[in-house]
Amino acid sequence: MPFIRFKGFESDFLHGISPVISEEFARLAEVAPEKVKLESLQVEAITNSPLSVEIYMFARDQEKHDAIASMIHHILAERGFPHTHIFFVLLSPSLYYKEGLPLQSISSSSGR
Repeated sequence: MPFIRFKGFESDFLHGISPVISEEFARLAEVAPEKVKLESLQVEAITNSPLSVEIYMFARDQEKHDAIASMIHHILAERGFPHTHIFFVLLSPSLYYKEGLPLQSISSSSGR
């Protein structure tokens, strides 16, 4: 966690950019690089659908979200994908479950 999901990109391309995306995302979001999960979504577009990057993560300050989106945009734009849609899906620790328990309760019980 967090999950960065790419839609409409070739797998080889994503494998090529994954090290830089993971490293920069981890730095900007202040998480360990091994926590950053990159995924390729295989979808069938029924209508015209843009390339997109979906970022599932817990909320950060707006400046961090802006910096993450800017970094991903820059990496994609310099490789020929300047019109990619980038958006965040913000998760709640009380609604994110690990081993059947909300992450919020796991965090608070480990602090005791």
